[in-house]
Amino acid sequence: MSSELTKTSEERMNKTIASLKENFAGIRTGRAQSSLFDKVKVMAYGTPTALNQVANISVPEARLIVIQPWDKALIGEIEKAIRSSELSLNPSNDGKLIRIAIPPLTGERRKELVKQAKAAAEQGKVAIRNIRRDGNDELKKLLKDGKITEDEESKDSAELQKLTDSYIDRVQKIVDEKEIEITEV
Repeated sequence: MSSELTKTSEERMNKTIASLKENFAGIRTGRAQSSLFDKVKVMAYGTPTALNQVANISVPEARLIVIQPWDKALIGEIEKAIRSSELSLNPSNDGKLIRIAIPPLTGERRKELVKQAKAAAEQGKVAIRNIRRDGNDELKKLLKDGKITEDEESKDSAELQKLTDSYIDRVQKIVDEKEIEITEV
């Protein structure tokens, strides 16, 4: 395949995988993880700032997260940001630290999260297929312009399909791992 086209398609597919993994990091499992707060923004000194840039986030126990702000004046803002996030967590603060107990997930909530993960994975698969379509369109254009032969177009198209299949498999593996993580008690 035209190596430039392969490289471009593969880079785009890698970005899709990275985006999916980032999306999955925000899906809460029954276990405490500091990555839950990757998307939480705190109003620090008039600017929305990532929580991990204004506080230390630690996981001392399987179901407990401790957040220690570097500036104690931000503790109220951090607590407010966590409460208003989509995480449905209830932080408690003692003036120095914020403690968040991670409640166990109900069976119904686990099913919802698995459904959410599968929907995100399906979006990833669609994005990868769209990248394949773009690559095939580019190949057809090169063929029409006489820059490649029909044999080269056919060979490159098959190679692009193999690349697509391998990335679809990676997406499936990632979602299967996330489903196990969500459903394990």
